[in-house]
Amino acid sequence: MTEDPRVVWHSHAVDRQQRTQLMGHQGCVLWFTGLSGSGKSTIANATDQLLAQRGVHTFLLDGDNIRHGLCAGPNLLEPEHGTEFAQRFGLGFGAADREENIRRIGCVAQLMASAGLVVLTAFVSPYRRDRDRVRQWVNSHGEDGDFIEVFVDTPLAVCEQRDPKGLYKLARQGEIKNFTGISDPYEPPISPEIHLREHNTQPQALAQSVIEQLMHRQILA
Repeated sequence: MTEDPRVVWHSHAVDRQQRTQLMGHQGCVLWFTGLSGSGKSTIANATDQLLAQRGVHTFLLDGDNIRHGLCAGPNLLEPEHGTEFAQRFGLGFGAADREENIRRIGCVAQLMASAGLVVLTAFVSPYRRDRDRVRQWVNSHGEDGDFIEVFVDTPLAVCEQRDPKGLYKLARQGEIKNFTGISDPYEPPISPEIHLREHNTQPQALAQSVIEQLMHRQILA
């Protein structure tokens, strides 16, 4: 099938440089990835706070929040939109659904970064291919280096011990299928821009290390 000739990419009158000048900083995507319970959301929130204190314009996209709207499951869509719609557009947690979940988030993150925001995302995003596709999309529609992968490298045993939502316990009991780290794989980044290994370190200290990396990359002054 050929591309629809009516769908074209439009350039904007306000360009990237102008938006950077308006914001006072460059837009980018900080993509936090790691196992459930690794501390992604906590560190992303701490980073967001530090950025806000510096006057940086940001937005945090969190996995659970996104699943309430943009990537809602069939159970949330069905009451208002009906079964057919819910089954077609609602996202579960199988491989294809996770792929589409990350694709949607990546597209939204790219648009927000193009607007000059520092976008923080906190998603397990277990498959390397999906993360690489978002990287390519973000960088190709902005500038090379707009996508910054932050690997929150917390051992499975630690994540399972924390188990803040009780999900690992349910997965071990077979009550949750396709659960990352138990019955479904997690493919760690090979060369993340930022690698956070110190799972015994306070989130604020890890967030500060992210800020330092952004300064090193001249995204922040």
